[in-house]
Amino acid sequence: VSVAGKHAVVIGRSKIVGAPMHDLLLWNHATVTTCHSKTPDLPEQVGRAEILVVGAGRAEMVRGEWVKEGAVVIDCGINHIPDETRASGKRVVGDVHYASANHRAGFITPVPGGVGPMTVAMLMEV
Repeated sequence: VSVAGKHAVVIGRSKIVGAPMHDLLLWNHATVTTCHSKTPDLPEQVGRAEILVVGAGRAEMVRGEWVKEGAVVIDCGINHIPDETRASGKRVVGDVHYASANHRAGFITPVPGGVGPMTVAMLMEV
C-alpha cells in the first residue's frame, strides 16, 4: 500500500501507537490528522481517511459506517468485552467494529491476529 499522497487519520495519541504512527506516516509523505476519543467530529474525520490507524483503547469505538469505502484500516486495539458463549466469559476485540468495517474497508487487520503477530514477525527479522 502506497502511503505517499494519501490522507491518513490516526486515532490515539499515545507514545506507543498514536504518536509514532503519526510520525511514520508523515515521514512517508502522507497528510496526517491525529484524533482522539474527545475529537467532536470523529465520524467525519474517519470518513476522510484513506488510511486509518486506530489505537484509542476503546472497544469497537469506530463504526463501520464511518469508514471510507476502500480505506486501509489498521486496528491496534486490544480490548476484552463480555461474551457468555466463551468459557472465559469474555472475548478480545479491537477499537474498530470489525464486522461492519470489513464490508467497507479495502484492507483491514483483524483482532486478534493482526497487528500483534505482525509486530513479532518484524522484530524477529531484525
